[in-house]
Amino acid sequence: MATITSSDATPVAPSREGLGSRRRRRENLAGWLFLAPDAIGLLLFVAIPMVLALGIALFEVDSFGHYDFIGLDNFQRMFGDPMLWSSIWVTVKYVVLFVPLSFVAGLGLALLVRDYFPGVAIVRTLLFLPNAVSLVVVGLLWQFLLVDKQGVLSKAGDKVGLDGISWLGDPKYALISYVLISVWFTMGYQMLLFMAGLKDINPEYLDAAKIDGATPWQRFRHVIWPLLQPTSFFVLITSLVASVTGLQAFDLVFVLTKGGPDNRTSTVVFYVYQQAFTFGHYGYAAAITVILVAFLMLVTGLLFRFTKGGRFHAG
Repeated sequence: MATITSSDATPVAPSREGLGSRRRRRENLAGWLFLAPDAIGLLLFVAIPMVLALGIALFEVDSFGHYDFIGLDNFQRMFGDPMLWSSIWVTVKYVVLFVPLSFVAGLGLALLVRDYFPGVAIVRTLLFLPNAVSLVVVGLLWQFLLVDKQGVLSKAGDKVGLDGISWLGDPKYALISYVLISVWFTMGYQMLLFMAGLKDINPEYLDAAKIDGATPWQRFRHVIWPLLQPTSFFVLITSLVASVTGLQAFDLVFVLTKGGPDNRTSTVVFYVYQQAFTFGHYGYAAAITVILVAFLMLVTGLLFRFTKGGRFHAG
């Protein structure tokens, strides 16, 4: 009597559900692997330092590393600190000017260079180039251009009747100069984000609108803008966070004005730096940082809640 071995058995084809399940597992694994570098970076350089900052905020820490537990005194100190409120006011003015200006500049540039024309690659590269340069270099460059009486732009301003203006040394112009330099640095990056959003819009929608006789403004208002809202939301959130806690909120201030003149460009982040590394008040600096991060998380959560992540028409 013949014996049936495993090699003689007819292979069974895997079911469609089994193939779909394995494919989903592979896609999930690939997704987690792509997320892993950023997730590890956020854990090591954001989450853990924030937990440590929350602990340090409850102590008075001197330059020699001595910790004295003082409870919530560092948080109470904020209410009576006029310099902190002054830096908050400067930050508010900076956000109100920087976020809409950089948003409009980035969107406008994306609309201008989204279609092909001779030299479009060079134009896109030149527009993005400032974002590829270190902020310290950007600050030194603009300091060279705007320095009183000797800067290239200062001399050019003298020839068109703007003589005698100290762009970085006059309290009336220092903040707006800082804002415009920040917009110049950021708009290339935001242009790329908006271009990616524009590429996702099905061209058939725009062709149908053209056939229906829609003007360019009507195509933007009724087709492009609604479909671009998730990208717009991302740009808005990242601009808000960057303008409050980002590198340009410290690096540019440190290089260009060091908070002056008369503290008119001293942002909250720069004030935190001063408290920690100029005056040695590490606990107080940590307390301000904790409140600042909590405020940003609250604002971001509210924006997500009321805009559904930019999908205003989602059910």
